[in-house]
Amino acid sequence: MDSAEYERKIAARFATFDQDGNGYIDREDFSAAARAVLAEFGTTARSEHGQSVFAGAEAFWQGMAGIADVDGDQRVTREEFITGAAKRLRDSPHRFAEIARPFLHAVIAVAWDGAGAGPTREAAARVLRVLGTAAELAEEVARVLDADGDGRISEEEILAAFAGYCGVEAPDA
Repeated sequence: MDSAEYERKIAARFATFDQDGNGYIDREDFSAAARAVLAEFGTTARSEHGQSVFAGAEAFWQGMAGIADVDGDQRVTREEFITGAAKRLRDSPHRFAEIARPFLHAVIAVAWDGAGAGPTREAAARVLRVLGTAAELAEEVARVLDADGDGRISEEEILAAFAGYCGVEAPDA
């Protein structure tokens, strides 16, 4: 992978987390993601599932801040993300996926209809869309996430995909 391709991928990762597009990642980005998922599935914030999504979002933010907020200002700039988070994502994508697990687990519970072994592809695509993925790409990603082709997406399939998405190789790797 060349430097331009690497930079493009890192910029896309940063934009995924910077939900409001203000140029940095902060707690509000994670809260906004939680609110968007809950609204999409008609789940109230005060419900058990709603509380789990917000608690998961907070845990995810704390994990992100812990690895990337170098100056301790409770914001992760693009530069901090590139020099801190991106390197750690690349070096240990599965560890980063574990930081995300509480949020992903809670979102799965909201999106899951109670049947089968996890949310449907359609529910997964809905989650991806409300988190900022283009509709046509969200459909394709949901299809690919269903690695075993059973029409449902398990937590392990989601965590593996998240780790893969986060594990961007450096240009000199």
